[in-house]
Amino acid sequence: MSSRRASPTSPAATQTYQAGCDRTWTLPSRESDLAYTEQAFPECPACPHRVEPEGASPFCTLRPMNTPHPFAGLAGLLDGLEE
Repeated sequence: MSSRRASPTSPAATQTYQAGCDRTWTLPSRESDLAYTEQAFPECPACPHRVEPEGASPFCTLRPMNTPHPFAGLAGLLDGLEE
C-alpha cells in the first residue's frame, strides 16, 4: 500500500484589482472580478459603477488591473450593424 503525503498549502497569489473610480486594492485572490460592498468612499452613492440589485446591498465591481471591461468587445457592435 502506498502512502501519499499532503502537499503544503501555498498562500493564495495576490492580484491588484481596480474599481470604476480608479481606486486599487491588492488582494490574495485570482478571481476575475470581486464585489466591493463596503461603499465607504464619499462618491460611492453617486458613482456610475455602483450596482444596486433588487433585494440586495449595493456594490461596485473590482476587476483585475489592466484587463478590459467584460463588455469591451461589444463596443463596436452597433457600428457594424448600422452600415
